[in-house]
Amino acid sequence: MQPILTAAQMREVDRLTTERYGIPSLQLMENAAQAVADVITEKLGGSVAGRSFLILCGKGNNGGDGAALARKVAAAGATVEVVLFGRVADTKGDARVNFDKAVGTVANLQEISSPEEFDAWLTASNANWDVMVDSMFGTGLNRPLEPWLAGVIRQLNTMNAGRLAVSVDVPSGLNADLAQPIGETFRADLTVTFTAPKLANAAAPASSFGGELVVAQIGSPTELVREFDTKNYLAEPCSASDWLAETAFSHSSYKNRRGHSLVIAGSEEFSGAAVLAANSAMRSGVGLVTVVTPRSSKDSVAARVLPEVMVRGVSETDSGAIAEAAIDELGDLLEKADSIAIGCGLSQSEDTKRFVEKIVGSRRQPLVLDADALNLLSPFSMDTSNGPALILTPHEGEFRRLSGKTTADLDADRVGVVREFAVKHNVILVLKGERVLIGSPDGKVVVNPTGNSGLGKAGNGDTLTGIIGGFLAQATAMNVDVFKTVVAAALIAGMAGDFAEKKFGKRVMTASDVRECLTEVFAAFGKK
Repeated sequence: MQPILTAAQMREVDRLTTERYGIPSLQLMENAAQAVADVITEKLGGSVAGRSFLILCGKGNNGGDGAALARKVAAAGATVEVVLFGRVADTKGDARVNFDKAVGTVANLQEISSPEEFDAWLTASNANWDVMVDSMFGTGLNRPLEPWLAGVIRQLNTMNAGRLAVSVDVPSGLNADLAQPIGETFRADLTVTFTAPKLANAAAPASSFGGELVVAQIGSPTELVREFDTKNYLAEPCSASDWLAETAFSHSSYKNRRGHSLVIAGSEEFSGAAVLAANSAMRSGVGLVTVVTPRSSKDSVAARVLPEVMVRGVSETDSGAIAEAAIDELGDLLEKADSIAIGCGLSQSEDTKRFVEKIVGSRRQPLVLDADALNLLSPFSMDTSNGPALILTPHEGEFRRLSGKTTADLDADRVGVVREFAVKHNVILVLKGERVLIGSPDGKVVVNPTGNSGLGKAGNGDTLTGIIGGFLAQATAMNVDVFKTVVAAALIAGMAGDFAEKKFGKRVMTASDVRECLTEVFAAFGKK
């Protein structure tokens, strides 16, 4: 997982890189420009020769990065037009050095300080650039843009169709430390940030303006980044690959060593949810899966689950939901299971609520609460100070009921609200939605960058619950950290969604498609 730094922390990393390690700040700027040039070159197929660039610069260090980039791509054979929102004479320090160099090496550098000057330049321009680079404000912005500059960005956003739009560090218009946009913002296909991601790079909805994120290393030692007390992290592929290595199959692997996942789900009206969760758990690599469902649903569930999944019917209420009395029928399973996932399609009644409360209160293994189990326990007030890990997986509506928070609260500080709830209730919170957030009882919050809006369809929550439950059973059997396991499960489930989108498209893809795409995700990591 990559630490997410604030703008102030990033400035301190740059300062300490120079002070402790003797790397001049001008060299860091040169390295940053080269990193952006390299990424763009790769995106364009290995060469920028013959391509046309528009590089939009501000007067600060972000603009200095852009000026250095202009020099580099011009030297590689590109045609470059630089627009500086300000005057070269007003730039300072390292930025001034690079603007002075750009004046001597880039044929066309235009200084613009008013909307009238911008309109005149735009009218005269042939606007046929292949690449549009936003290097205007970066991490230095903490208030909305001036109205005329907001208008400029609005116009530029209408012009970037068919071009590669790139932001340097953070899309202009965003506050680097906020997940919520503060005004008009440049829309990029690609953002190259430096050393570590910032919250606006990682967390939704701000992250949606940046497109693909590349974190480039420009010379600051990793140990400097680790010195800072940050509680925010971005999940990355190694979050999954490390977990897969820890739970890899060996010659001595067999079902009892790979964990037993118990899925308690379904009701007379919602048996499909039990099927989706159980089948996803089975595909996760776990050794055994048992699904517990009301007796009236047993035949329906058994007919549709994978043949490897065991099905047990238990006592039910008059409405076809699991009854409190079922707790006495599950003694052996509750003893043997390595993880429990409860709630998918469970339906709601006071009898079922008491059953869920007893399962939570007597748990001997990590337990995932989803869907109806969460609704039955809303608002959440259980004492979870003792016992194995409790993992809650609400979508936003369920979380508002659990926490008592409003939509405005979540919009203002989604990451902070997740952290507060996880710490207060001593749970792992997986808040679903655009960019899943995973909160830990110790205050850590991890942003998951995988997944897409096609996952917002019926059944995908059940699929995620099954995957998490299956991963947790393996983690218990092999003594792997629970929080690390939940992060890996969310990342891999999101990747399966991304594979499904590529194969079927968002309109067509289903939760079952996502489950089956786990095969491709595991293959991508080279894990069997």
